[in-house]
Amino acid sequence: MVDTHLANLSNQLMLGAVLLYVVAMVGYAADIAFGGRRAAAVPSEAKVLIGAGGPEASEAATDVEEAEDDGRRIEWGRFAVLINVLAWGVHGAEIITRGMAADRVPWGNMYEFTSAITFAAVTVYLVMLWRYKVSWLGPFLMVAVIIALGIATIWLYNDPGPLRPALHSYWIAIHVTAAVTATGTFTVAGVATILYLVKARDKAGKPGGIMDRVPDAETLDRISHRTMMFGFPIWTFAIIAGAIWADSAWGRYWGWDPKETWSFITWVVYAGYLHARATAGWRGRKAAVISLIAFGCLLFNFFGINYLVSGLHSYAG
Repeated sequence: MVDTHLANLSNQLMLGAVLLYVVAMVGYAADIAFGGRRAAAVPSEAKVLIGAGGPEASEAATDVEEAEDDGRRIEWGRFAVLINVLAWGVHGAEIITRGMAADRVPWGNMYEFTSAITFAAVTVYLVMLWRYKVSWLGPFLMVAVIIALGIATIWLYNDPGPLRPALHSYWIAIHVTAAVTATGTFTVAGVATILYLVKARDKAGKPGGIMDRVPDAETLDRISHRTMMFGFPIWTFAIIAGAIWADSAWGRYWGWDPKETWSFITWVVYAGYLHARATAGWRGRKAAVISLIAFGCLLFNFFGINYLVSGLHSYAG
């Protein structure tokens, strides 16, 4: 029996989360645009003029004071992080109320999968933000999250209901949770990889552009690599847990079902990426190309298998 009140509350929380993510995206973008410009423009100019003495020195000091005053008035970075955390909390409440409305784990169809994966991606980003200060990644990840949630709400939405018979197992809380966490992690790595490719190509770009506010290409490459190193063992565990679940549900560990096949293909490509970096020392563009191929396999495994291919794992509805 579906609790319609909780279901409606979940839908409203989803709308609120999307709106808050939009505000956070704007805050991150403003931090990159205005915060970076203030940091880059003031110090060098001030040093030259003050060293020369005369009226220019006082004007430079005034400019520095105005810049510092601007920084006190609008802390775009802190504002963006605050709204992002609030959006993350509302998003988590949406998932919880969705599960309570249907009295089951809240990932039984594509709408719920997308919501859970984006929540995992934002969670990974917030942890990285706390650990590595990667606020520059915020606006780009928020764009991906907003697009994904928009697609889920407009085209993938299904009312909460009971799970399909094959999904009635405690393994859904283990296997799917691992798959969702790994997919969210790989999404963050995919965004960092795309930024790397743009940054590497934009080395001779216009100074002061948006890519001038993100770290150098080597840092982006390193962040992407570390994120994938975290996600890969979780994806490996998800495949192993899925095989154990398949044995209890269908009487075999592996049957080359399309979802199983593409999960394995995705695993192989990510393993190839990590192996190439660890043994052949691949860095930069070559490694980034493999990373994007792996991310493409992941997206096809998520969307394509459920909508384009018939199989035991086709749970689009």
